[in-house]
Amino acid sequence: MVVMKMKFPFQKRVQLAKGLWLLSLSATVAGALTFSLGCILKTELLRRAEVMDNSNIHVVPNTLMIVGLASLGINYFASKICQDALDAGQFPRWKNFLKPYFAISSFFTVLMLLAVIMSFAMTGSLEFSLKVGLRNGIRFYKDTDTPGRCFQKQNIDYLQMAFECCGNNDFRDWFEVQWISNRYLDFNSKEVKDRIKSNVDGRYLVDGVPFSCCNPTSPRPCIQYQLTNNTAHYNYDYQTEELNIYLRGCREALVNYYMGLMNTIGTAVLSVFLLQGSVLVSLRFLQTSMEAVAGQENTEIETEGYLLEKGVKETVMEFVDPLMKFLLFTNKVEEGESTSAATT
Repeated sequence: MVVMKMKFPFQKRVQLAKGLWLLSLSATVAGALTFSLGCILKTELLRRAEVMDNSNIHVVPNTLMIVGLASLGINYFASKICQDALDAGQFPRWKNFLKPYFAISSFFTVLMLLAVIMSFAMTGSLEFSLKVGLRNGIRFYKDTDTPGRCFQKQNIDYLQMAFECCGNNDFRDWFEVQWISNRYLDFNSKEVKDRIKSNVDGRYLVDGVPFSCCNPTSPRPCIQYQLTNNTAHYNYDYQTEELNIYLRGCREALVNYYMGLMNTIGTAVLSVFLLQGSVLVSLRFLQTSMEAVAGQENTEIETEGYLLEKGVKETVMEFVDPLMKFLLFTNKVEEGESTSAATT
């Protein structure tokens, strides 16, 4: 069953070719934009790599860069096809090329849609990555003398000041780790000895936070030590008073930042996907309407164009069957090689 059959007089075919040429140029620019957005997102993720635990979240920018580059090639050929469509004698040379072209173009267009879906659905993976990464970053905050972690303190301090956050979930995360290096502790002091002996791990734990947690907009001088000791500060109650440090955790701040960025990019790429889909649909109508002109002396006759010559299921199977036969053949070859190796 033919899908979306339409009649195309000569003038309408010319207008379709010209319009499609402009559309393909726009899609080429959009492909470059998609690649640029992928690079921007990749750069932003790499900037915070020290507080991210896995590389799964990089699948979105990697996919955007791949489909962006593919879009440049796809739409370049689409513009060449449109130019030759105005000359009935030149168009037939694309006949054998168009079927694999549509298959490749459809694959990358669907891949672009998947990238859009992933950009909206990465919240869980991003949050887990930041949860583990920030936990490790806070734990290694004091290791400024350890190779590979020399800039961990600097990175965490900059992160907390830039995003106005403190800790992983909140400022209490700093109470659970020793974030002051041993080189700055006086082990002859009774207070230091008592604090180290007070826990089984032998760590120097304090109810305090680094200076980067201090909120500079607070009217009161920053209280970053003995946060839970009301008697240590004048007119102070940590349970009722709004503390003059950042109360929001860095995980929440970073998830909001990155999801806002990815959602914006996803919306932009969705527009590119719709544009790319329009190019493929228009090119398909142009191809099928021009096939009837091939070999005709009168090229100004009215022709019919359609989107699919068969139904959707039959068209999909037409592309899938050769792929399945190839995979089955490859599997049989590998099994034969394995049997031969076992026999010898």
